[in-house]
Amino acid sequence: MNSIRKLLQKNNESLIMGVLNVTPDSFSDGGKFITPKKALQHVGMMIDDGADIIDIGAESTRPGAQKVQADEERKRIEPIIKIIKKNFNIPVSIDTYKPEIMELGIDLGVEMINDVFALRQFGAMDIVANSDVMLCLMHMQGTPKDMQNKPSYKNIINDVSQFLQERIYACEEFGIDQSRLLIDPGFGFGKTHENNLKLFQSLDKLRLLSLPLLVGVSRKSMVRNIIGDEENDIIQASAIMAALSVLRGAKIVRVHDVKETKIALKILQLRDN
Repeated sequence: MNSIRKLLQKNNESLIMGVLNVTPDSFSDGGKFITPKKALQHVGMMIDDGADIIDIGAESTRPGAQKVQADEERKRIEPIIKIIKKNFNIPVSIDTYKPEIMELGIDLGVEMINDVFALRQFGAMDIVANSDVMLCLMHMQGTPKDMQNKPSYKNIINDVSQFLQERIYACEEFGIDQSRLLIDPGFGFGKTHENNLKLFQSLDKLRLLSLPLLVGVSRKSMVRNIIGDEENDIIQASAIMAALSVLRGAKIVRVHDVKETKIALKILQLRDN
């Protein structure tokens, strides 16, 4: 059985997904971990701090980001996957929407595909259908390049829920079992600050879709808009919002600051004791 699926089934506690961006232009840590040596050191630190899963991204999906060609994404991500798999026993997710990179990841033994396009790119379904990888379907209005150009919703939680339900049905029609699926409401992906806040306040309503919920708010603009631009404040606020996400049903929180998030989740456990 897929190792992430095992963790989700056996672990009553929510899981921490540590972010590893091997990009020159990601919004919070672009250029920091693009060499295998630096990436390996950072992964080791995140594991020591309590990460359950590592999520590798080789193309920035920040607002306004330019598309990276598949050959370049492959050059960035392939050596990193290989060195992590060689040195650590931890499930690996890759943050990609390109079918050819999904296929590469599957061949190299990754456990999850984290797709901001929710498998809408031509050929993506074909690549993942016969594998055992978990699949995270994320909501995004538009594309990373234009998604913040006046996003609009009738009702943010209903619109996001409807989109995710449609993608779940599409996967089922393609023969992909629901046991392989997770959902992500996509904070910051084609959403205003007000949209993000309303969506966050209504997170628990996504439980009606009956799939594990993955939430990523770490260091995003919605946090900055609430707390300001001081880095330490952003880190602490991100950890608190991750804990609030768990209270509202998140089974996986995708974060840049694993140690601080782990502390916040430990404190949260006191609530149930």
